[in-house]
Amino acid sequence: MSDDIKTRASEEQFAYANILSYGTYIGLATMVTTFFLYVTKVLEPVIPIEQLPHFWTMKVTDYMHEANLPHGWGWVNYVSHGDFANFIGIAFLAGLTIVAYLRILPILIRKKDTPFVIMVIVEIAILVLAASGILTAGGH
Repeated sequence: MSDDIKTRASEEQFAYANILSYGTYIGLATMVTTFFLYVTKVLEPVIPIEQLPHFWTMKVTDYMHEANLPHGWGWVNYVSHGDFANFIGIAFLAGLTIVAYLRILPILIRKKDTPFVIMVIVEIAILVLAASGILTAGGH
């Protein structure tokens, strides 16, 4: 292969990468901000920081039961508390792939790239279904 041949990323690759790049900064900034609000007690936690060592040795299911904490998307009801506000950034970062796929879908449709259109639609459906909590696995 010749050195004068340059490889260039496609339009959809640039779009996907930009969503992930900017989204990662937003998500991380959100996590740093909400962590700061938690440790400075601007937002009071559900579980006081002083009580955390009591829960450290427990299994997750025991901890959630004893602390009366929600499962799945139930954390959204506690988002005004410092120890749950940090989930905003985590959920945002987890959803970035869906947003990135939604961003490239019109590009793929315009290019009439049918196999990729189908794969992206199926991937979006799977990710949304998984995030919704409709399908569950394990002990939760």
